Amino acid sequence: MKFDIKDIKLANSGALRIEWARQSMPVLNRIRERFVKEQTLKGITLGACLHVTTETAALMQTLKAGGADVFLCASNPLSTQDDVAASLVANDQISVFAIKGEDNETYYKHINAVLDAKPQYTMDDGADLVSILHSERSELIERVRGGTEETTTGIIRLRSMAADGVLKYPIIAVNDARTKHFFDNRYGTGQSTIDGIIRATNRLIAGSNFVICGYGWCGRGLAMRARGMGANVIVTEVDSIAALEAVMDGFTVMPIQKASVIGNFFCTVTGNLHVIRKEHFNLMQDGAIVSNSGHFNVELDLEGLKTITKAKRTIRPFVEEHLLENGKRIYVLGEGRLINLAAAEGHPSSVMDMSFANQALSIEYMLKLNEPLGTNVYPVPEAIDLEIAGEKLAAMGIAIDQLTAEQEKYLASWDMGT
Repeated sequence: MKFDIKDIKLANSGALRIEWARQSMPVLNRIRERFVKEQTLKGITLGACLHVTTETAALMQTLKAGGADVFLCASNPLSTQDDVAASLVANDQISVFAIKGEDNETYYKHINAVLDAKPQYTMDDGADLVSILHSERSELIERVRGGTEETTTGIIRLRSMAADGVLKYPIIAVNDARTKHFFDNRYGTGQSTIDGIIRATNRLIAGSNFVICGYGWCGRGLAMRARGMGANVIVTEVDSIAALEAVMDGFTVMPIQKASVIGNFFCTVTGNLHVIRKEHFNLMQDGAIVSNSGHFNVELDLEGLKTITKAKRTIRPFVEEHLLENGKRIYVLGEGRLINLAAAEGHPSSVMDMSFANQALSIEYMLKLNEPLGTNVYPVPEAIDLEIAGEKLAAMGIAIDQLTAEQEKYLASWDMGT
């Protein structure tokens, strides 16, 4: 078995942390029990590029239990939990290629190591695996039957590929499932981002001006949690409807140029590049703290920041101090990468339970289709979304009402009037 991890001796610690996570993942656990009995994924090779965390480990165990031959690499150089990677190798015999803090060259070497396994299905977080497969390893595409994508950014990239006619196999947009983005993006990102910022800085959130760039589901969740910690939340947006919603939710909305002058904390959650640029860094107060919880490190114009920095040092783990030419100090967290994974542990397992249930069931769905899907990006089938929501409610001991036959008829009719 091939693998490339930091230290296999960390496996025992990783196993305990995976066990702890699985206690809050009842939906995925029930899927695993069924997969073991049915051997649903027997004989397939699956290549995954995901954040190597305890929750991801539970998903990998589920896929392996269902009969799949699983190969895993990291979707972010700073998100890997090395003890979790060690446990998957030592205890589950899953090939993992991930080391926390790996450089760019190693990152892409690990992606290629997963592709060397010649996967029939891909599972991606940001579409890097799919991108390399199409651009540098295209000889393998004929073998691939389908894949899934976890993130908003990845879906944008894949839909662009499909529109340009270059996507070569079907992808299910797991991110767009209601049991994913309503919960993972909002409650998961909201809590874990605050967790990462506080772990990295140990600074007080209450009473600060907390600037959030982007008011999608991640931005909504982060704004909710920052306000709950006592911050004065400021939202910047480029979408007039999202901006209007932020205003109606009680937040202050202004352009980033104006917010740069008054912000104490900044966090980007847009999925776009260069949201905070050189001219914005120059306007910030001395001691401003800047982070990203969207995707990749491109949301912050770090190259632009470099051109106005006269000295840089790491003042504490995950905190880089940039002394600007104007004499002010700007603190960038986690090298501009996802702060909730760089300095903390990512989303709580109870929300990842639903996200990863979507991943597992979407692979099963594609595998069982009589006719393969055409080359495009597809939604998670509604039946899967509802099944996961129902399982989650059941695990929480919550029951809901059912429509009566009369109500179903009324909702389906046009001639019953009022």
